[in-house]
Amino acid sequence: MSILIKGDDLSLGYEGKSVADGISFEISEGDYLCILGENGAGKSTLVKAILGLHAPLSGTISYGAGFSNREIGYLAQQTMVQQSFPASVEEVVLSGMVNRLGKRFYYSRSQKNEAFGNLRKMGVEDLRKKSFQELSGGQMQRVLLARALCAAGKVLLLDEPVSGLDPHTSSGLYSIVDRLNSEGMTIIMVTHDIHPALNSASHVLYLGRGFFFGRKDEYFASETGRRFLKEAGHHD
Repeated sequence: MSILIKGDDLSLGYEGKSVADGISFEISEGDYLCILGENGAGKSTLVKAILGLHAPLSGTISYGAGFSNREIGYLAQQTMVQQSFPASVEEVVLSGMVNRLGKRFYYSRSQKNEAFGNLRKMGVEDLRKKSFQELSGGQMQRVLLARALCAAGKVLLLDEPVSGLDPHTSSGLYSIVDRLNSEGMTIIMVTHDIHPALNSASHVLYLGRGFFFGRKDEYFASETGRRFLKEAGHHD
């Protein structure tokens, strides 16, 4: 599989002050990478760097041939601003295609069909005319995931996608992400939840005490991985 995103000896931080150093990783087509770590370890800063929103203090992030960070579908953590967004579900999903409009001021029929198809993939196509504000938390995340799919070329980057959701709704969302990965979508998920890392990830990137990047089984066999399991309350 070809490499889509590569970080080489990154130092991340703000105003010259580092929060994480020595970060190197590779993400290839079809990978499912879970980014784990302690609060303040630099996970959000790394997300911004991958998206091209914040330059690393040192080191480089590069992208594979024919791929750019503009093709990453991004599902951010839910905020009250998102939840109160005054638009229909259909309008929210279509907004994921803004970067593909070019010089046009309207969405093409094929783009509208694609947006509806992504809503159908999420199982919420019947909500397309409803106000986004009227949806439940789980419905909002499915709609926002459909929006991210409209922006995604080959990669979905999900930042704490089940934060604030109940276990049943979380399980449903994880199942959708698993299916997208099985269909060929590369997944990058920032999470505090150990379950997707244990059950679905192919690779783990851990930020904090004992930096780690590698395959999932290697991580959970490492000292850092065993400590994380223990702190997360997981027992064999």
